[in-house]
Amino acid sequence: MIPYGRQDITEDDVEAVVATLKSDFITQGPAIAGFEAAIAEGCGAAGAVAVTSATAGLHVAYLALGLGEGDLLWTVPNTFAATANAALYCGAEVDFVDIDIASRNMDVAALEAKLEAAAKAGRLPKIVAPVHFAGAPCDMAEIAALADRYGFRVVEDASHAVGASHGLGDAAERTGACRYSDAAVFSFHPVKIVTTGEGGAITSADPEIVAKCATLRTHGITRDAAALEREPDGPWYYEMLDLGFNYRMTDIQAALGRSQIGRLDEYVARRGEIAARYAAAFADTGLGLPEMRDDRRSSWHLYSVHWPDGLGGLDRRRAFEAMRERGLGVNVHYIPVHRLPYYERLGFRAGDFPAAEAHYAQTISLPLFPTMSEDDIAVVIDVVRDLATAG
Repeated sequence: MIPYGRQDITEDDVEAVVATLKSDFITQGPAIAGFEAAIAEGCGAAGAVAVTSATAGLHVAYLALGLGEGDLLWTVPNTFAATANAALYCGAEVDFVDIDIASRNMDVAALEAKLEAAAKAGRLPKIVAPVHFAGAPCDMAEIAALADRYGFRVVEDASHAVGASHGLGDAAERTGACRYSDAAVFSFHPVKIVTTGEGGAITSADPEIVAKCATLRTHGITRDAAALEREPDGPWYYEMLDLGFNYRMTDIQAALGRSQIGRLDEYVARRGEIAARYAAAFADTGLGLPEMRDDRRSSWHLYSVHWPDGLGGLDRRRAFEAMRERGLGVNVHYIPVHRLPYYERLGFRAGDFPAAEAHYAQTISLPLFPTMSEDDIAVVIDVVRDLATAG
């Protein structure tokens, strides 16, 4: 079975982890600082905060921006549940903005219309959390312009998008630089672009947000002399300034991530090559293919196609099952969050966000990971073309 995603662990990765295991620090030591510095430098951000998962990162970023009881966060239905769940952890309410069916990302026109209606109703969101689906950057400049007009904060769910960028040539900017947002959150789960096993990170252009997130991920405790509210009792002194959490990544994980991130550009380039191969191979099949824009560099975490009902004589479910039967470990991303039973109990219903629902009804994520062999790629192309063009 060719999986839809797979981590790549090299001997250099193993040696980095072993060296950390043999060192004096396996929890909060120098590997954490090195990994955070590499992320911040790679993104062009003021700083980065490593955490246990992207879910933890979203939770901390939302809290750092003041999200709490009585507040409202908007995101898209086409995401993993964590983007919305993390707002509920803060005591806030959640609503959704539909996607653009071509990009599978937040529809800026739908966002603008919803904001206009919300302003009239006196119920604007405190935070909007766009999601860079499959690694393709959202229209962040347009979202930032709306944030300026309506006064909300922006947290990018960039779980899929480490290594992605928008803009052309010298003006190109990495996702995570946060020029158009308050913070961005990455995931380092094994199927993502680089991995720490489980793990995540928050980046921001604002050093105060970075510092706040760093405190919140460590129980709300600080030893920073500039932040202390009282005179220290001695060199051991610390203060708990906020009700924080134990969201600390270990040095073991950070050592793996620091080793992996050195291959980030190589991984993203290889993913892009495979995506281009798929685009050429499937252009005449009737499949709905993901956008490939000249002014965006997707990190290609996923290659998500749309299977129109009846293509090759199959509906999406039968096409999915046939691919699995023929050795492709395909998957589906995502069941719209508002259609999950928990969220339906909050009042959301089928038909609320038709573009996200239309995407879900058709989408299949094909295998794509940087260590795919030429034979693997050929098998994926042959199986999908054979099924799509049958009859």
